[in-house]
Amino acid sequence: MTSLGAANTRFGFNLFKELKKTNDGNVFFSPVGISTAIGMIFLGTRGSTARQLRKVLYSEKDTEISRAKAEEKTENTEEIHHQFQKFLTEIKKPTNDYELSINNRLFGEKTYLFLQKYLDYVEKYYHAALEPVDFVNAADESKKKINSWVERQMNGKIKDLFPDGSLNSSTRLVLVNTVYFKGQWDREFKKENTKEEKFWLNKSMSKPVLMMKQLRSFSFTFLEDLQAKVLGIPYKNNDLCMFVLLPNDIDGLEKIIDRITPENLIEWTSPGYMEKRNVSVHLPRFEVEESYNLEDALCTMGLADAFSEHQADYSGMSASSRLSTQKFLHRSFMVVTEEGTEAAAATGMGFNIASVSDYEDFHCHHPFLFFIRHNESNSILFFGQFSSP
Repeated sequence: MTSLGAANTRFGFNLFKELKKTNDGNVFFSPVGISTAIGMIFLGTRGSTARQLRKVLYSEKDTEISRAKAEEKTENTEEIHHQFQKFLTEIKKPTNDYELSINNRLFGEKTYLFLQKYLDYVEKYYHAALEPVDFVNAADESKKKINSWVERQMNGKIKDLFPDGSLNSSTRLVLVNTVYFKGQWDREFKKENTKEEKFWLNKSMSKPVLMMKQLRSFSFTFLEDLQAKVLGIPYKNNDLCMFVLLPNDIDGLEKIIDRITPENLIEWTSPGYMEKRNVSVHLPRFEVEESYNLEDALCTMGLADAFSEHQADYSGMSASSRLSTQKFLHRSFMVVTEEGTEAAAATGMGFNIASVSDYEDFHCHHPFLFFIRHNESNSILFFGQFSSP
């Protein structure tokens, strides 16, 4: 089986295209966060539901190498879960370099019997648990409990994920995924260089933004066929890196999205493809917060059975029948500012240092794609489109 990172990149980009169909403006989510949540469901599925989940998590291309093994153990997908376990263990290691948390939780009706084996595996592989709540007699109190859990995971940044009336006495299971990230750049953008500029939504409309500026050596490549550029901005100690894909034209992003493939993203951001160049970077200071009910998008991608009252097979989760997923919510939050560490500031290169005649210009004053990659696993933690301040 190829790496979890490659499979995750493919899943994330396919989901991005689905979300764009129904969401105008900014798009922001965590491919890793959502796929781990799907993996958590995967543990409890059987039959056609399990096959659909496998196909979405790992395409035929990903599983080609281990096809024989997969055929022998159709129901036992321990290899996939071990990969998630290893990844989640790695990113949960304590660090002072950045704040990163990916949390999954199942909230189940307390009178509904879930198999202990399933609960043990969820805890083992996904660092998650099923929390009993009383949907039958106290749906509103259960909603408050879930909202409170989400708020804690998001450091108070996201409140009231579930609005009034969204859960009721017929609810049996709610899956929630939260992602929170705040990173420090390897070298800070000096605040005195930040100035207000126009960010162009299209060729005729703009909004004011605070534009951060920095000129130093970055990983950079120019995509001549697409008339676009890719820049890598590392976070402290290079554990993570933000990559930005910027079209040359103000309205160029929509024109090229359909021409981009997940394989392109992997290739363009590989160490052998990018090169170190002096780059004048203009990046808006921005904050992104998005919330999705992913049922429709995931059904379109091939997970219809998981949400069907008649087709869903969760017999690995519960001996009872008629269980189907009612809610699949994802919420993510990220702040991009000038901040960095003292060490990064001390070694940082000022905006006005490099030669004017020998640098690339990377001016993000119109819509762009960005994603944040965990370098060791080569997994995309966050993926987004910034098109409106």
